[in-house]
Amino acid sequence: MATIHLTGEGMTQDTKKKLTGDAALREVTDHASAARAALEAIDPPAHLPPVDLSENALAVLERRYLKKDEETGEVIETPAQCFWRVASHVAKGELKFPGGTPEVALAVAEEFYGLMVRREFMPNSPTIMNAGREMGMLSACFVLPIEDSIDGIFESIKATALIQKSGGGTGFSFSRLRPSGDIVASSGGTTEGPLSFIQVFSKATDAIQQGAFRRGANMGMLRVDHPDVVRFISFKDDLTKIQNYNVSVAVTNRFLDELAADPSTVHQVKNPRTGLWRELEKKDDAGVATGELWTVGELWDLIVSHAWKTGEPGVIFIDRINETNPIKNVGLIEATNPCGEQPLHPYDSCNLGSINLGQFIQGGGSGNATFDWDEYKATIHTCTRFLDNVIEVNKYPLTQIDQMSKTTRRIGLGVMGFADALYDLGIAYNSEEGCAFGEEIMRVLNDESHLASEGLAEERGVFPAWDGSDWQAAGRRLRNSYTTTVAPTGTISIIAGCSGGIEPMFSLAFIRQVMKDTNGVPTVMREVNQVFDRVARERGVFSDDLVDDVVTNGTLAHREDIADDMKRVFVTAHDIKPEWHMKMQAAFQRHCDSSISKTINFPHDATVEDVNEIYQLAIASGVKGVTVYRDGCRDVQPMALKGSTSLKSAEVSEDGIEPVLEIVDPATHTLRPIKLPEIMPSLRIRQMTSFGNMHVKVAVDFQSGREREVFAQLGKGGDVANSDLEAICRLLSLWLRVNGKLETALKQLDGIGSSLTVPTKDGRIMSLADGLARALHRYLDAKKAHGLEALLLGRVSGAALDDTAAAARKAHTAPRTAESRYKLKCPSCEANLAFEEGCAKCYGCGFSQC
Repeated sequence: MATIHLTGEGMTQDTKKKLTGDAALREVTDHASAARAALEAIDPPAHLPPVDLSENALAVLERRYLKKDEETGEVIETPAQCFWRVASHVAKGELKFPGGTPEVALAVAEEFYGLMVRREFMPNSPTIMNAGREMGMLSACFVLPIEDSIDGIFESIKATALIQKSGGGTGFSFSRLRPSGDIVASSGGTTEGPLSFIQVFSKATDAIQQGAFRRGANMGMLRVDHPDVVRFISFKDDLTKIQNYNVSVAVTNRFLDELAADPSTVHQVKNPRTGLWRELEKKDDAGVATGELWTVGELWDLIVSHAWKTGEPGVIFIDRINETNPIKNVGLIEATNPCGEQPLHPYDSCNLGSINLGQFIQGGGSGNATFDWDEYKATIHTCTRFLDNVIEVNKYPLTQIDQMSKTTRRIGLGVMGFADALYDLGIAYNSEEGCAFGEEIMRVLNDESHLASEGLAEERGVFPAWDGSDWQAAGRRLRNSYTTTVAPTGTISIIAGCSGGIEPMFSLAFIRQVMKDTNGVPTVMREVNQVFDRVARERGVFSDDLVDDVVTNGTLAHREDIADDMKRVFVTAHDIKPEWHMKMQAAFQRHCDSSISKTINFPHDATVEDVNEIYQLAIASGVKGVTVYRDGCRDVQPMALKGSTSLKSAEVSEDGIEPVLEIVDPATHTLRPIKLPEIMPSLRIRQMTSFGNMHVKVAVDFQSGREREVFAQLGKGGDVANSDLEAICRLLSLWLRVNGKLETALKQLDGIGSSLTVPTKDGRIMSLADGLARALHRYLDAKKAHGLEALLLGRVSGAALDDTAAAARKAHTAPRTAESRYKLKCPSCEANLAFEEGCAKCYGCGFSQC
């Protein structure tokens, strides 16, 4: 892990010869040609180390990163070729500067390759995917401006398409758009405001992502002093409106000061078109003013309560971001990238990469493990050079982005594998020692990357916006305006075989789908954290039973056979109290140019006040943003557990079918659906789903009191969703017509998960089937409470039905169990998603929403 300086400091002898221009090499011109040929070669030079990756890492590379034949889809690139493709392409940036000979570029490429092969560093996903390929876009995140005009809005949508087809993520501030009800001079009408345009951006992104091989994420932000902020806070309560956006409120210092001084202060908002301030009025559900005014305390409570309920909106402290912005001369920052850790100027981009801290532990498991600070510092210098080179070889999707990226030369070097390093060092994540180690990790990263950037400035010059910047005022000549961030590591941490970012481990063991056979059937494997595996074996407590237990529960906390010191160190996300999550985020933020991608995890039974306390701690700790996730807030109750008792009614068989003779064909002894009359009474139930409102009709045989048919339609579901729903209802109706019980069928439909969910007052709806089941449960509750006859004849008031529904919701709220955690499904492999690093991530197949 030699650092690369043209001065020769810290280099290996072979690298030093190549970089300083060994006389023997320079006298023979063929060496330059050979170096160029090596840089263009598909395979890395033979003397470089081989690739040694886990099966899951190999599967992720094959699925998402390696080249494939355009016609057959077969993988035509090895991991070694992939790493060399990236390393050699990025190293070609050396050729653009004085002294950047082919020999130098080749030496640098070999260093870059070594970092990736040894799993000490990985660049962001677009770099691994696109470096050395036709698309050539290497940046992970962008911010685009949205001006208050139709032309400006749709120019940004076009720019979004160009970025996201290459796998980049985009952030937007919608705060410049005039509020709903405001005048549109050109037409004389009024606008629906920024929320309507967020939906336009979301729909456009849906279409773009169908053709992208990496789904680009989005961030939509609105200032706390925008007149539409109340509607924005609750906007994602209905996930049918925007399905691929994180949303955050940009909170100002003025708001925080008023909140601290007097929460009863009336909240004021500013019309971005006129610049006029006014008090924010409350409105009823129909949008009619009630005559009351919002206070800052009430608005804050609304933000916190929604974060408790759904995990959104996040909060970005926008004035703090601008106060610490070293390039104020470039302008104000209004938005961040999708996960919030990278504030960016309009049209700016950021190239990210992460150092795997677990690879710098010496003597791991020996009881005398230490962290190799010298090697860590050397790697920081090499990685800083790597990311600065990315700026040079990048193919930017827009001219404006090219210009801004080269003006600020912003890079984002971060870390991953922090939890692994703590395990190896025997340090608890939720401890003062853990926070102190984290702060020192980040301080060294920040300081050394600044020093590396100063070295690059001597070779290549300062970033163009240096004149007038805070760096100039401080007398420091840097190549890059920003150097550090802690970004989501998503799939790159799986390739590196380490824990994600600075998050604690989600679980000590997982079930992973590592590959599929020719029939598409996945091979399922248990994967155990390597440090835990080693220590458990050394301590004599490792067993298959222990691993199975950890896979189910994710933690050792309940195990009486595990020593306390081991349980203290091997903590996972839900063992750690929220305040320790925030303390760790603050420790890293104190020495970070940009911000931190971090999720503050809460148990399911956390209260709104618990979340508020963390938000208050975030304010006091000086962090630049906060994202929370309460276990199960994007979840529903679990499906029936294995081994649950079967129905034992004398009238019902084990399969839930009543043995009524009229439904059995006497010739074949098979079930025969009964014939139904042409006219039957029915009841209608309306249920929110991920695809819009579902209208469910239950046709009832009035004489027997039995449900015989179920019909359902979606208001906005589209052909595919409606056809799927029709298929479900046809099979369900067939079941009812052979005397199957509705309750039995609902046990099969309840809790079926998907990647698209929606929160409702009845709980989170996970899929079409789950939404249908929820609607039918409401029907059965009303039938039980009021009687079928009263319902069919309209003898029950609407208020009484609402009371019944409310009581049923309360009664059906079951306690959480270990089996019920993490039920939001991965759209790729249907494993359970983890919420961390401000993102959703699948440990089963490597899917990431970031």
